[in-house]
Amino acid sequence: MSHFVHAQRADFKGEVFGVKLDLRPMLRGEVTRVGVDFLIEPEAPAGVELDGDAHMEGLVTNQGGYMRLEATVTVPYSGTCARCLDAVSGTFVMPFERTVVTEGTLTEEQEEDNVDEYVILEDGFLDVDEAVREALILSFPMRLLCREDCPGLCPVCGKPLRDGDCGCVKKEIDPRWAALASIRFDEDEEDDTKGK
Repeated sequence: MSHFVHAQRADFKGEVFGVKLDLRPMLRGEVTRVGVDFLIEPEAPAGVELDGDAHMEGLVTNQGGYMRLEATVTVPYSGTCARCLDAVSGTFVMPFERTVVTEGTLTEEQEEDNVDEYVILEDGFLDVDEAVREALILSFPMRLLCREDCPGLCPVCGKPLRDGDCGCVKKEIDPRWAALASIRFDEDEEDDTKGK
């Protein structure tokens, strides 16, 4: 027997919304599965533009009193490649899995220490918006790449290296060591030191 989500949407000043999953039928033993399918307004990580809401889809299951939320969160994004500065866009996919516990089950210390393992059920409703937002920010790549093997830009002329070699001399001598390049050793001196 399956029961799909009764989502309650609460609008606050038309800007922030929250979705609460109604798990009361599960707590009463009427169902063992609740489908999850809703949108969450995410926060964009630094340097990335999110091109829409995050879509969360999955299930909350109850097996002998052990409730588990297993879902996938997807969000479209755009930004610039950290190596070549080209535009990058795609869809970020993140698994989101938590054990569902009722309010008062965990101590305050357990809640703080295991924030990424549990979500708390309050009055039969589960609100995961903030947990998903935090997980997205922590899971999103630190920098975007147009492709994994992007060679980047030439450090001399700035030409994209994927277009081929630009002909620039890339081996620069550190100015602090430049004076050592002018020192020449006679081959005779080197032979004398080897013999000693």
